[in-house]
Formats: sequence, structure tokens, C-alpha cells
Amino acid sequence: MHKLLFLASALVLTGCASISGEKLQPVSVTTIHDNKEVAGIGCTLSNDAGSWFVTSPASVVVHKSTGDLSIDCKKDSLAGNVAVVSKSNGAVWGNILIGGGIGYIIDRNTGAGFDYPPSVMVTLRQIGDAAGNKPAGAAPSVATNDVKEASAK
Repeated sequence: MHKLLFLASALVLTGCASISGEKLQPVSVTTIHDNKEVAGIGCTLSNDAGSWFVTSPASVVVHKSTGDLSIDCKKDSLAGNVAVVSKSNGAVWGNILIGGGIGYIIDRNTGAGFDYPPSVMVTLRQIGDAAGNKPAGAAPSVATNDVKEASAK
């Protein structure tokens, strides 16, 4: 009788591994431009559980979620973004098999049963600056007052 009770207890407790598992996860962010690592780029990481800021290259601890992790990086004329997919980890499947639907619901709500990749590389691209540079050969802009004076003559 004691062996049966011990075995049943062991099965129930192993099913709860991801419920009591980590709800936080470190994510390392690296930024590259023209196949070279670029340091000092500000990046915002966000999902439905919160937002975090890091200056690349660095790591930040995020709250895990079933939702994807959006990473937006920008500095001066360089910018890049990537969406990192949240994937279920092995513990969530064991919890479903042994703990049933309740374990999965808890894992889903806390994020404990899901992971992001431990490191993410964001490719940066050149963007136009805020001053509104125009491409070469573009027609010069004409002020509204100049147009009125020219038509009045």
C-alpha cells in the first residue's frame, strides 16, 4: 500500500515540473550591419507580459509567454527588428500527459511551459535620417509663398 501511494505521489509531482518551473528567461541580443557586429544599439524587447530595454550586445531577463517576443533596435540611421517565436518546451508535454489539461492551462498562463531562443541576432539596415534627406536628382521643394508670388506676376 505504501509503495502504491509513493508511486502515485511521484507521478503527480513530476507532472507539476513546469508549473513550478522558471517563468523568466535570459535572452541575449546581438546586432549586425554589413556582416559585422555593431555595439551600442538600443533594443526594446516586448511581449504580452512586458517590455525590456537593452543596449547590444547584452542579455536581459524576460518574462516568458506564449506570445512571440518582438525585438526593435535603433540608433541614428540604423534600425532592425525581428519577431522571435515562443515554443513549448518539453516539460509542458510531460505535464499534459501526467497532469492533464489543468497543468497545460497553468503553463500557458504563466509562460513556464514556453521558451524563446537563448540568443537572437538582429540585422540592421540603413534608414533615412529625420531631416528628410532626398535621393539624388529629386526636384527641389518650392515654398508656398514663392508659388503665390510667381503666379501674381
